[in-house]
Amino acid sequence: QVQLVESGGGLVQPGGSLRLSCVASASSFSVYTMGWYRQSPGNQRELVAQITAGINSNYTDSVKGRFTISRDNAKKTVYLQMNKLKPEDTAVYYCNARLFTRQYWGQGTQVIVSS
Repeated sequence: QVQLVESGGGLVQPGGSLRLSCVASASSFSVYTMGWYRQSPGNQRELVAQITAGINSNYTDSVKGRFTISRDNAKKTVYLQMNKLKPEDTAVYYCNARLFTRQYWGQGTQVIVSS
């Protein structure tokens, strides 16, 4: 069982920045593909960004050029740096850890982009 704890959400004005963090309890954190998903009211949960064990990353089109995912295996932490935030980025952001058929979720952290 892997526990994931997110932090860093909050209220920010349009154009602002936030950095989300997710600390994992996995002893073999470095082999997991780590991802950030988000879900807003009335919408399905969507993949925002993910980073593999080999440090390959990919992003959903709407955040390319604004968000950056990174990982620190020594700290068992994955980050999501979010810049130039827009109101449509408002959602609950969830951390995900995946290895073959196993996956785990964090409890989520709320991000609100509003003036």
